[in-house]
Amino acid sequence: MDELQDNLLYLSIAILLVILNGFFVAAEFALVKVRGSKLEEMVRAGRPFAKTALWLNDHLDDSLSACQLGITMASLALGWVGEPAFARLLEPVFHAAGITSPAALHTTGFFVAFLIITSLHLVIGEQGPKIYAIRRPEVMILWCAVPLKFFYVLFYPFLIALSTTTSKLLQLVGIEGASEHDTPHTEAEIRTLIRQAVTHGELSNSEHQLIQGVFEFDDMICRRVMVPRSDVSYFRVDQPPEECLEMVRQKKHTRYPLCKESLENVLGIVHIKDLVGVDCKAQTVDLSEFAHPPHHVPETIPISQLLKHFQKTHQLMAIVVDEYGTVVGVVTLENVLEQIVGSVEDEFDAEAPCIVRDRDNQFLVQGATSLELVNQWFNLKLEAVDVDTLAGIMLERVDRLLRVGDKVELDGVVAEVIEVVGTRVVQVRVTVPKSSVSNNMPAEDK
Repeated sequence: MDELQDNLLYLSIAILLVILNGFFVAAEFALVKVRGSKLEEMVRAGRPFAKTALWLNDHLDDSLSACQLGITMASLALGWVGEPAFARLLEPVFHAAGITSPAALHTTGFFVAFLIITSLHLVIGEQGPKIYAIRRPEVMILWCAVPLKFFYVLFYPFLIALSTTTSKLLQLVGIEGASEHDTPHTEAEIRTLIRQAVTHGELSNSEHQLIQGVFEFDDMICRRVMVPRSDVSYFRVDQPPEECLEMVRQKKHTRYPLCKESLENVLGIVHIKDLVGVDCKAQTVDLSEFAHPPHHVPETIPISQLLKHFQKTHQLMAIVVDEYGTVVGVVTLENVLEQIVGSVEDEFDAEAPCIVRDRDNQFLVQGATSLELVNQWFNLKLEAVDVDTLAGIMLERVDRLLRVGDKVELDGVVAEVIEVVGTRVVQVRVTVPKSSVSNNMPAEDK
């Protein structure tokens, strides 16, 4: 009877050690998986034990050392107690099966006990807690927080000795410190996390596009969003006011540069609000009296800085100049914000789509379409240093002015010039291989 009680005691201790091992495994993976921002949110919500969990997360290295110490102690103790306990319990079964040799009893009992302990250790003490902690780290860390902190405090001197020894060993192999568990994510990693969130329904496609626009916002320069000089509508200082008013009726813009002869000499920016109530039929009207001082920006300025420029100057149109001081276009606040939120058209905008399908494998593309959008539509990898548009890279490839009918091969697709105004390529027909035509091509341009 005493032997049976001893065996049951050993068996109980073995099961307890398996559970303890599972506890420390779960705590370790929950600590690694849970985000600090999520713990701070739970603290603000008043969740029980959230403060303790946040404290453990703030002392992550030492907390993980405590988990490892607990796992090691439980595993060693389990090997010492568990196998003999199960072997003794199995002896009556072996006797009933006719196994009476002490050597055979010992060997068979040890082997079977080893299999049982290993299975329990893997399933209950390792895999089960690990998978649960990975899938529900917030729940698990709250369950484990108080017992783990108690264990942490109880063995604190030993943990300090272990951490110091580990740091010294890492220094020998060229690694300084051991506190890099919370390394910030790179931009590429964040983009991957966002794509995963969209795939699992945590973010909508519109939210995804908005966040992607923010990432690209600081990498884009003014030249890629400006209105090119050839498309700029402007007033001349010697132009009759009635002609200016007729231009406003046709173009329906809000702001116009006021120039002396050409865009090379901009005197100011005229807002049509300033002309409300002005008798434009009067010959004495001087538009320069209504012009606001012009602001010039370089074509290479990042649009993030351009946005700050607009906020600082309160002038929402700027004149864009190149490295030689030549005016190459104008840029407005709308051009900048569209890079984040997409195309913004008011009731007077009548912008034609940059890319439209002409036939099954042919598309009509505006020459001024950005390389980024062309790459996105046709799954290309076109790159250029000095040009940003489809027409620009075609000019770069042929190294001469383009004419109607010119064809340029661009990484597997053929671009054919179908409309030229002056020296400017207005429209291009892009032909892609029929085998690469996808119904999943973007349905709208930016």
